[in-house]
Amino acid sequence: MPSIDTAVSLPTPATRAWLTPLELGLLGAIWGASFLFMRIAVHDFGAMPLVEVRLALGSLVLLPFLWRARAQFPARIWPKIVLIGAINSAVPFMLFAWAAQRAPAGIGAIANAMTVLFTALVGFLFFGEKIGARRSVALLVGFAGVVVLASGKTAGASISWAVAAGAGAAFLYGIGINLVRRHLSGLPPAAVASATLGSAALLTLPFALSSWPTHDIPMKSWFSAAMLGVLCTGAAFVMYYRLIARIGANRASTVTYLIPVFGVAWAWMLLDEPLTLTMGIAGAMILGSVAISQRSAR
Repeated sequence: MPSIDTAVSLPTPATRAWLTPLELGLLGAIWGASFLFMRIAVHDFGAMPLVEVRLALGSLVLLPFLWRARAQFPARIWPKIVLIGAINSAVPFMLFAWAAQRAPAGIGAIANAMTVLFTALVGFLFFGEKIGARRSVALLVGFAGVVVLASGKTAGASISWAVAAGAGAAFLYGIGINLVRRHLSGLPPAAVASATLGSAALLTLPFALSSWPTHDIPMKSWFSAAMLGVLCTGAAFVMYYRLIARIGANRASTVTYLIPVFGVAWAWMLLDEPLTLTMGIAGAMILGSVAISQRSAR
């Protein structure tokens, strides 16, 4: 799931009917693959260095958008950008990378789906938004799904802390999304993404340098880290905002349903990670709760 909200929806002329589901599917596949790439690279890089590479490359891919809109970013808003970069990118990325060291890639992908529910919860708790009975039920079902997911084991080992890290990252995304809505709305979204990712990269840099691995990093891990930054963070954001502009924020957010499916499928096909009954039940509960929540939002 992206770390910048779908708060901007700009109408554009209609396009071919087949293009939207194709792009939604491609975006779901790309974001689902981010958990695969994390799982491959994190053991060689370590969590903080991998996050630094991801943030830096993602920001660089989006930098032309920030440069073009630089006049809209006065000095007074940069403290907010730095804070949002920490909450919405640096810490969640670190938590997902930490979880990837300890649990299958599909676990992080499933936990990530809680972002939609946490966004509604944070809006209700801190920003006075109404939540409604249907969304309340959705939240309870989603949280129950997280508990079910945390109760599972991989190769006999508990994954509860990895699930907690993934849920914590999704909660921070929920906070960040609400902050972006209220403090950075009206700015070009891709430029905001570049600014927050770049700020997060600078915040993460000292920690990444202090823990940078002393051993040689295999090319497979370098490739995975590069794909994580360039494709799954930078290029995917561009695609996401194009979708928002063309079909609106609500329809574009349906990619949330595809990310866990692709995340689990990539890990199963390419890493031979197991598909467990607990993952299936938890995934169904969380995605079902997201579907209820989205229906209520509309």
